Amino acid sequence: MPVAEQSTFRGIIEFFARLGIYDVILPFLLVFSIIFAILEKTKLFGTEKAGGNEYTRKNINAMVAFVVAFLVVASSRLVAAINEALARVVLLMLVGISFILLIGVFYHHEEKVFLEGPWRKFFMVLMFIGVVLIFLQAIKTDQGIGWLEYAWSYIAYNFYASVFVDSLILLIVVIAFMWFITKEPKGAKKEEHGHGGSH
Repeated sequence: MPVAEQSTFRGIIEFFARLGIYDVILPFLLVFSIIFAILEKTKLFGTEKAGGNEYTRKNINAMVAFVVAFLVVASSRLVAAINEALARVVLLMLVGISFILLIGVFYHHEEKVFLEGPWRKFFMVLMFIGVVLIFLQAIKTDQGIGWLEYAWSYIAYNFYASVFVDSLILLIVVIAFMWFITKEPKGAKKEEHGHGGSH
C-alpha cells in the first residue's frame, strides 16, 4: 500500500516547530503585546508631556513588557500551559460561534441573532466558567496532572461518598426551593410601589 506523501505546508509547519516558532516566538509576541497594551491603557508608569501633548512612557512600558514576556518563555511549563489553554479557548469560541450560527437558521435576516437579556448573561457566565476550567486544567502539577483533574480526583475520592456532599446537595435544593416559592413577581413589586406613590 503506497504511503501518502507529506504535504509541503505540513513540512513547513514542522520545520517552524523545530525552529521554536510555537514554543518561543509566538508566546513571546503574545505576552509582550498583551502586557504592553495593558500598560499603555492603564498608564501605570505615568505620562510625559512633549509639545503640549501628553504621551505614555512607551519606552518603560515596552521594556517591562519585554522582560515579562522573556521570563514567561523562559519557563517551558508556562509556555506549555499557554499553548494548551489558548487552543481550548479557541475551541470554546468556535463552539459559541457554531451555536450562534445554528440559532441564526431560525431567524429572519433582519432580526438580531445575538442573545439578549438573561440568556446573554447566562452564556457569558458559562463561557467564563469554561475559560477558568480550561486554564485550571492547563496548569500542571509536578506529576504532570492538571489542577482541575487533581481537584476533581481529590473531591471524588474524599467527599463523593461522604455524608457531607449529600447534606450539601440537600441544603442547596431546599434553599433553591424556598427561594422559588417565596419570591415575589416583578409585577407585584411595581404595583406596590405605584400605590405607595399615589398616596
